[in-house]
Amino acid sequence: MTELWPIIQSLVPRLDREQRLKQRARVLWLYGLSGAGKSTLASLLEARLASEGHTTALLDGDIIRDGLNRDLGFSDADRAENLRRVAEVAKLLTQFGVISLCAFITPLSANRRVIRNIIGTEDLVEVYLSASFATCAKRDPKGLYARAAVGGLSKFTGRDSGFEVPATDESPLLIDSEHETVDESLAYLYAQVSPRLRLSA
Repeated sequence: MTELWPIIQSLVPRLDREQRLKQRARVLWLYGLSGAGKSTLASLLEARLASEGHTTALLDGDIIRDGLNRDLGFSDADRAENLRRVAEVAKLLTQFGVISLCAFITPLSANRRVIRNIIGTEDLVEVYLSASFATCAKRDPKGLYARAAVGGLSKFTGRDSGFEVPATDESPLLIDSEHETVDESLAYLYAQVSPRLRLSA
């Protein structure tokens, strides 16, 4: 099947698909601590893009681990493999002209480097949602911080397992989700992303 892939791609070129969909395929990768607002912001952005006629796909941890990656646990190796598979799926979607919105913690610089290598920097828009562990613990939308506090979750990111804040050379879009409202974050993200989704004249 791998040998056939270049032939399959050439039958309907990506540009033809993008022109038919009237959009530039991109992968928007939102990352940050659990509770930073990744899935919320990705869902709201997807809804806005869909209302404008864009063809999108939303991928987040709950969706992926319920199906494609249900065989993976939460060891460092399994987490890395989880992200690698998602990156491959997102890359595949770009070949079909689809805009992918990915919301994953993506804790390590090494994880993010692998994602860049798979998807390519031309197609990838990285978005870091900055919020402190304490703030995310107060929000705790899924009750994960409460479970971790009583030993119900092992290797919890930000406490038992590290989260590496992006270095200056990673240069993602930065959203201060600790101090901004959801509406402010959405407005900023839309303004940054929207021009990148337009086809070149």
